[in-house]
Order: sequence, then C-alpha cells, then structure tokens
Amino acid sequence: MIQIIRTTPDNPDFIQLIALLDKDIQERDGDEHVFFAQFNKTDNIKNAIVVYDNQIAVGCGAFKFYKEDVAEIKRMFVDPKTRGKGIASKILTELESWAREENYKSCILETGHKYPEAVALYIKNGFAITENYGQYENIEDSICFQKQL
Repeated sequence: MIQIIRTTPDNPDFIQLIALLDKDIQERDGDEHVFFAQFNKTDNIKNAIVVYDNQIAVGCGAFKFYKEDVAEIKRMFVDPKTRGKGIASKILTELESWAREENYKSCILETGHKYPEAVALYIKNGFAITENYGQYENIEDSICFQKQL
C-alpha cells in the first residue's frame, strides 16, 4: 500500500533516500557531481515528502521558495527497485498540491541530459521545457522545466 507523508528535510527516511539519490547522481555525473552538489543542499527546504510502499520508504521529493510565487522542486527520487509503479508521478502531484496550498502559482525544476527518465516524467506530468534559470543559466547539461499551478 502506497502512503505519502508531508514532512521536513530532517525526517530520517528523507535523509536516507537523499543519500541514495546523491550516490546515484555521483555515479552518473562523475566529477560534475561536486559542482551540482552545491545546488542540492536541503538548508533552505522546509517542505519535503516521503513515500512509503508497505511501510518502506521508497521515494521522496521537496520544494522550496524560488521567488515571489514560484516554487522550485528539488530532491526527486524513487528507489530503483520500486520504479515503474507511478510513484514519481504521485510525488510530483503531491508537491504541486502542497505548493498550491502555500500560494505558489508555478513550479520550476532542473534535471540533466543524463536523466532521460526524469525528462520523460516531467513532460508526462505537464511540465514544459523552459530557459535555464538562476544558477543553471549557463550550464549546457541542465534542462529546466516549468509548470503553472
């Protein structure tokens, strides 16, 4: 049974899933991981989600204030052993709902060319590719998305 909880980045299961995410990113990005890691800290994140499948933490996501009425989605991850069950879409839907409740009007996010499954997920869930923003402006490997809430 799938259960989604709203929490904070201090949640032990969120922390454990982020460690798995960082390991996956490091394996895919190699030396570039050090550069991107500076953008993936949870210091400014207050809103996090953990997804459980039969009481086992299998996925997470978060969002933070970007500017005015724009939330930035961060730290999206589903354990590879449980992918293909629609969990990532459930995470996005819950993050969007929560952001809407907090009066955000749109969400932005960044992923990379080395993550085709993430690109497909975001497009499937109504996100559109947009110009690279903020710290990703001049990074060719980054793909940025936006969605109106």
